[in-house]
Amino acid sequence: MGRFRRAAFGPGQVNSEESRHELWIAQGDGGRRFRRGSAPLRWGVVFSDCSTKRTEALTMTQTEKPSTNGKVIALAVAGAFGGFLFGFDASVINGAVNAIQDEYALTATLTGFAVASALLGAAAGAYLGGRVGDRYGRIPVMLLGSIMFFVSSVGSAFAFSIYDLVLWRIVGGLGIGLASVVAPAYIAEISPRAIRGRLGSLQQLAITIGIFSALLSDALFANTAGGAGEPSLFGIDAWRWMFLACALPAAVYFVIAKILPESPRFLVLKDRETEARAVFQKVWPNGDVDREIRDIRASIKADTLGQRTGSLRGKAFGLRPIVWIGILLSMFQQFVGINVIFFYSTTLWKAVGFEESSSLTISVFTGLTNIAVTFIAIALIDRIGRRPILMTGSIGMTLSLATMAIAFSQAVTVGGEISLPGAWGGIALVAANVFVVFFGASWGPVVWVLLGEMFPNTIRVKALGIAAAAQWIANFLIAVTFPTLAAVSLPLTYGLYALFAALSFVFVLTKIPETNGMSLDEANTLLPPKNAAKTASKNAVKQTEVR
Repeated sequence: MGRFRRAAFGPGQVNSEESRHELWIAQGDGGRRFRRGSAPLRWGVVFSDCSTKRTEALTMTQTEKPSTNGKVIALAVAGAFGGFLFGFDASVINGAVNAIQDEYALTATLTGFAVASALLGAAAGAYLGGRVGDRYGRIPVMLLGSIMFFVSSVGSAFAFSIYDLVLWRIVGGLGIGLASVVAPAYIAEISPRAIRGRLGSLQQLAITIGIFSALLSDALFANTAGGAGEPSLFGIDAWRWMFLACALPAAVYFVIAKILPESPRFLVLKDRETEARAVFQKVWPNGDVDREIRDIRASIKADTLGQRTGSLRGKAFGLRPIVWIGILLSMFQQFVGINVIFFYSTTLWKAVGFEESSSLTISVFTGLTNIAVTFIAIALIDRIGRRPILMTGSIGMTLSLATMAIAFSQAVTVGGEISLPGAWGGIALVAANVFVVFFGASWGPVVWVLLGEMFPNTIRVKALGIAAAAQWIANFLIAVTFPTLAAVSLPLTYGLYALFAALSFVFVLTKIPETNGMSLDEANTLLPPKNAAKTASKNAVKQTEVR
């Protein structure tokens, strides 16, 4: 046997997503080509006989299977429970709007502020949640959020004026903001990369279930009492019971947070690697724990060398470009007007001729539709990627919102009441639900997945907090302006939302990177040039050349 040269390549150096790679082995006066097949290749060794110019290829395939064990899925589900409270607390106001307006004789502007006040608290909670989460951990933020949810629920139920109702709603908003930051970050940080998109989508699924549960409980309380403003159990008005119902899931969330392990990535950031390793080994029994720990350490080191650790500052108007991408992504999610459907749908359908009980039932159906279509995103997000789903959603939302604008342009006023003549009422109802379908299958879940994975480790929670705060501010602007805009012109209002939906397509097409299949630590390279994933794969192959 002659002398051999050896070229070794390890996990991460060969991209299993590429169908074929070519490896060239230098042999003095030429090279012989070793081509692997389409099977995933994680470790390979090539021996070149330099004297006889004969080449043997020995390969060892180690297929790295996604760790889909029950523990990691259970942790993701538990972490997403904050999303349930988020959806419940944000939408419970839907069935109570008219009763609150009558109870305190509110104007349209003040009604909008009362509804949107929770979103101001959410913006503050999201901003603070990032700082608290980076300093004390993800679990303490969950516990604090559950306490705020509980206090807000009880306080809102027994509010004696519009002023303290707004105060309690802001407290609940703080809890919403905390949950909106920590839940997607926690899920992303405990999930294997191969199924991270699907597990990350659980956050939006939990939000949609929370929205549906709130709308359903609103309908039950209002219909059994004969109206949201009528006395229900123990003589307490039905709308007050709507708020009180949130206390139970808030208590459940507190118990769940007490038994969850801390995020392993947070533990590594705080030099608690032994604890991080224990968490990885517990929830990813089939995963490469050493590799994950190395990736985290390397990304932290790279970020530290590049700039002061954890800094959000950059040259793009004071922030790093990736942070601005997250902010705009969050704002577009809200500027399409989705929460108008979930905050004001009962009032909206009453305005076009439906009775209160029918309006509540329609809202429940819309919430159920929102849950169902979220499963579409969960099934597709790790298969076709984030960008195609977002762009398809943008097109569908643009068309359905434009249809709603046209439908409401046909509205007539009869006896001081707005109604849609002929088939226009049905067209508006169908268009509204089509809008919910496209949003729920795209921008709803995918935005939260991207926010959980697109930022570098050392700024993930801080940047997510900024992006979520921007989302809540945008949400507040939509919620507080809708009553006034609707009073001026519903066609103009929905036309404006359609315009933002169209712009969201352009934004995704030009600015949003594809993160499908990347580890959280590989995502530190965002924003990459176009086709960077393929380029990186080719470069990895070149590193295996023997010179």
